[in-house]
This record gives sequence, structure tokens and C-alpha cells, in this order.
Amino acid sequence: MNMAAATQERLAFLVRVVDKEIKHLDYADRQVFNQPLEFGQIQTLEQNPDLALKIEAFTSRFCRLQDTLGDKLLPALLKALGESEQALLINLNKAEKYGWLSSAEAWIQLRQLRNQMIHEYIEDPQILYNALVVAHDHLNTLKHFANQLMNQIDMLRK
Repeated sequence: MNMAAATQERLAFLVRVVDKEIKHLDYADRQVFNQPLEFGQIQTLEQNPDLALKIEAFTSRFCRLQDTLGDKLLPALLKALGESEQALLINLNKAEKYGWLSSAEAWIQLRQLRNQMIHEYIEDPQILYNALVVAHDHLNTLKHFANQLMNQIDMLRK
């Protein structure tokens, strides 16, 4: 496919960003989950600022990668394929149809972790703990989706 130079540059930039975001997220994940994370650690998070900073980094990087994939890379790829701009859910459904994403619904559920990790934990440490564990357990979902998109972009370049 013959893409405009600006489209190629945008996709190349986003691929570089996603690659770096994955590396940073993996690092943050190791910092939080190198040892099993226990609920008691979350209950006493205010007394452990080092762990709080690591959790903040993990949460921020998890959400940032999701945003970059769903709000930037996926729409840019779809546009390069001649698709019209659509809302996130429609784009996710297209990604599922293309075979890049196993489940648009599961992706939306992962996006809902954001509020649980960022806002609701202030009131309920159990919500934060559960959201962190689910996010950690689904890192491969994010990375697989990223790799599928990047592989598709690589195929377009050839």
C-alpha cells in the first residue's frame, strides 16, 4: 500500500512511542509485582511511600499504553487502511474483526480499571488491590494488541 509520507511518519512515531511505553510498563510491573503483591500492603500504602510511587508509575503507564493504543495508534492505522474516523468502541470492534484484538468487550473492561486504580482506591483499598491484580494479569492482552497493530503497520510499509 502506498501511504502518504505524513501517514508513514505518524505511524512510525506511534510505533516508537508504543515500544517505549511497553518497556516502561514492564519495568513498573516488575517493581510492583516482583514479589507477590498482598492486600495488606495496599491497606498500609500511606505508610509505604516507595511502594505508593511504584504503584503510581504502574497505574500511569498501564493507562498511558491503553490510551496510546486505543486513542492514537488504532485510529491512525485504520485511517491508513482507508477507514473513516469512528468512536473508540467502533474502532475496537473493527480491530476485533481484523483479528488484531481478541475481544472489544474485554478491552473496554480493562479500560474501566482506570477509575478503580486512579480514583476509587482513595475510598476502598480492596478496589485498588483488585484492579492492580487484574491489570497485572492482563498485561499480555495490551502487549499482544500492540504487537498485532505494529505487525500490521509493518506489513503496510512493505
